[in-house]
Amino acid sequence: MQDLHDITHGELLAVLEELGQPKFRAKQVEEWLWEKGVASFDEMTNLPKALRTALAERYTLGGMEQLARQVSEDGSRKYLLRLGDGAAVECVGMPTGSKLAVCASSQAGCAMGCAFCATGAAGLTRSLAASEIYGQVMHVRDDFDTRVTSVVLMGQGEPFANYDATLSALRRLNSPDGMGIGARHLTVSTCGIIPQILRFAKEPEQFTLAVSLHSAVQRTRNLLMPGVKRYSLLNLYEAMGTYVDLTGRRPTYEYALIRGVNDTEEELESLVDFCRGTLAHVNIIRLNEVPGSKFLPASDARAGEFVRRLQQVGVEATIRLSRGADIDAACGQLRQRMEKKRA
Repeated sequence: MQDLHDITHGELLAVLEELGQPKFRAKQVEEWLWEKGVASFDEMTNLPKALRTALAERYTLGGMEQLARQVSEDGSRKYLLRLGDGAAVECVGMPTGSKLAVCASSQAGCAMGCAFCATGAAGLTRSLAASEIYGQVMHVRDDFDTRVTSVVLMGQGEPFANYDATLSALRRLNSPDGMGIGARHLTVSTCGIIPQILRFAKEPEQFTLAVSLHSAVQRTRNLLMPGVKRYSLLNLYEAMGTYVDLTGRRPTYEYALIRGVNDTEEELESLVDFCRGTLAHVNIIRLNEVPGSKFLPASDARAGEFVRRLQQVGVEATIRLSRGADIDAACGQLRQRMEKKRA
């Protein structure tokens, strides 16, 4: 049986017409789905009982079961959610004052195989539907009981390997009939799938793009990010130039600093050369601990030197504040694993 979240507005109108219902019922149904997030057709109290029964006979409401919830010392919360078919994903809520950011997953697992990331260790289970991406944000919103102000698709998976569902979820998050989050506060993070970067550049919305770079030396990037070996740094550089030309927006490069791997002088000079003269922001990420990983974080002093040298050539650079590392909720730590519940 199909999830009602996964039909289009036009399809919903056609179903309502078939059931002899007026068109305004569509808006009522969509409010229950996308704004209130009900788990049962019986909760749709402004719909006639006969309509609720007819919809329940045709569709499910999907839904997610919370398997675990952990709370960090910094207030972040990580959730392990089981989807309707048993697949599991993790997402994170990160409050800052009156703002609430959500890090959501676009896939259950990941096929990219980045060497420093826990998610890729178990491989890809499947891509998520747009409603499942959106549903994570709704789950975090309801748990915090506050409005979500920004979303980053930086959780499990490669969003551009699930492009259509990713765009559909972003548009629903942006829509006033959904979460109503401003487009510039909705960020997609990709390992650098060039055809989809170019496609993304032509979308009408002003969504934000982040690219996991992690090295501007081809041999090092191949080692760290084997899933995107076929997309060379030269072609990525050209694609990002096209992206900036078409959108006028500043992309972000994410760079997890790994001791003795991508923090050397050669690596720093290559990163400076890659970014010099371009519109870009570089986010230096302190590598977070992943059990069993051979990689170690670079020193704080080295991270500061990367920022200083980039700024010297006019490239905006910052060190990202890590959130939720004590509950394995920080960058690179999400892994679809049941942990000891801490609430």
